[in-house]
This record gives sequence, C-alpha cells and structure tokens, in this order.
Amino acid sequence: MSRKPELRGRAARLARLFPGPTGSGQAARTPFVLLVVLLLGGGLIGLLVLNSALSEGSFKLTDLQKDTKSLTDEEQALQRDIDAYSAPDALVRRARELGMVPGGDPAFLDPDGTVKGVPSPASGADQASLRMPLVLAPEAIGTVTVPTPTVSPTPAEAPEAVQTPGAGPSEVPPSTYPTPTPGR
Repeated sequence: MSRKPELRGRAARLARLFPGPTGSGQAARTPFVLLVVLLLGGGLIGLLVLNSALSEGSFKLTDLQKDTKSLTDEEQALQRDIDAYSAPDALVRRARELGMVPGGDPAFLDPDGTVKGVPSPASGADQASLRMPLVLAPEAIGTVTVPTPTVSPTPAEAPEAVQTPGAGPSEVPPSTYPTPTPGR
C-alpha cells in the first residue's frame, strides 16, 4: 500500500546522494551534536577563566593606583618641606643660628693672577653673632676640643671651671667657649 515509487534517471541519482530517513542518519548526528556541546562548554569555561583574570588584574590595578596616590602625596609633602627649608628667609635664619654673618665686598682673581676689587671684612659682625653655633655638624661633635679658660678662676669657681680629662663639653660653663674672630 504505501509503496515508494521507483525513481529513474536524474531523480534516482539525487536520491542516492541524500539518504532518506533511515537509522544510519541518527547515528551520524550524535558525534556532531557532541562536538557542538564540547565547543560551547569549552568556550564558556574559557570566558570564565578570562573574566576571572581580568577581575584579578582590575584589583591589582586599583591597589597600584592607591599606592601611587599615597606615594605622590608623600612626594609632594617632602617637596613642600624642601621648599620651606630652601626659602631665602629660612636660609638667613639658619645661617644666623649657626653664627654666620653677611660677607663684605668680594675681590676677584683673574686667570693671570691679578686681583680685581678691594675686599672688605664682613659687615654686621656684632658680638652676639660671634658666639659658638648652637648646633654642630655630626662629624664635628667627636672632634670638638674645648680649650682651658684664659681667665684664672676664683677659688669659689675653680671646681666648676677647670676641665678634667674625659669631661665632655657639657660640663664646661658656657663662658669658657672660644669666640670666633670676624673674617674667618
């Protein structure tokens, strides 16, 4: 009853190229479907790994930006300190604390050895500015020698004014420090 008509010629050749609904067609589809599922699964896992790596890089970038901001703030604070210490009024104040006075007129030497100009001593060298500096450089602390006083002490002051060997500069009264001479 339901019999397939026989095909002849061109139709028969085309029918052989495209097989009809048989059991062999189902078996050929299974590897293809399995391949598509594996490709999709692999793609999803690859996207997940890529997304995780990008997130990790984003966190590292955020941390590095925070570090950069804090280091930039620290650099700016240090630069402000440098600017404050190198300001002219701060340099003048620090020089006066160290006992320095403004210099006089300089003289210049030419390459042939002639002197141009007339040097003058430092001006403004009053006795208050000729005292020993309040702060000594670290390399000068170990080499400081305090000479014995030139004025002979009275008997009541003798134990305090005479320096014993091994006594530090803090044990000598401030009046016995030498005063620097102008022009040095």
